[in-house]
Amino acid sequence: MPPYQLGGNMISHVGDFDSEWNEIPHKFEAGTPDIASVIGFGAALDYIETLGRNRIAEYEQGLTEYVLSHLNQIPGIRLLGPRDPHHRAPIFSVAIEGVHAHDLATFLDMRGISVRAGHHCAHPLMTKLCLPATCRASFSFYNTTDEADLLISALKEAPLFFARKKK
Repeated sequence: MPPYQLGGNMISHVGDFDSEWNEIPHKFEAGTPDIASVIGFGAALDYIETLGRNRIAEYEQGLTEYVLSHLNQIPGIRLLGPRDPHHRAPIFSVAIEGVHAHDLATFLDMRGISVRAGHHCAHPLMTKLCLPATCRASFSFYNTTDEADLLISALKEAPLFFARKKK
């Protein structure tokens, strides 16, 4: 079986007109191993262990409760997912009736808020929900309630902004 990808260490001999594949498993290991990522991953694990996984989980749970309580109060926003903060992660997919998710993402980006817009590899779900796409905001232990407030404020403003643009 020939390799599907080419790179260093997978060739045992290269000539002007021919080459030979290395022995397995090297034949299928194209290029230099991603050592920097492995080292970085190790450092990230050390950092998480220093903070404490339970402390991270508690903080993210509090952030989830905070954001969810505010998003549930915004008129014109369709929030997907469980309403119970104990049954969800700090990830929030939203839609606004009549506003494409990519337009909403641009609106948020112009306010310095990064979100992901699209179907999020969930085409069947989007079809079932009759949505072309959603905007997804993700929070973690490095986010603050001040950052959450920026998103909440912008999402309060968004339906009004897009309603004015349609007139």
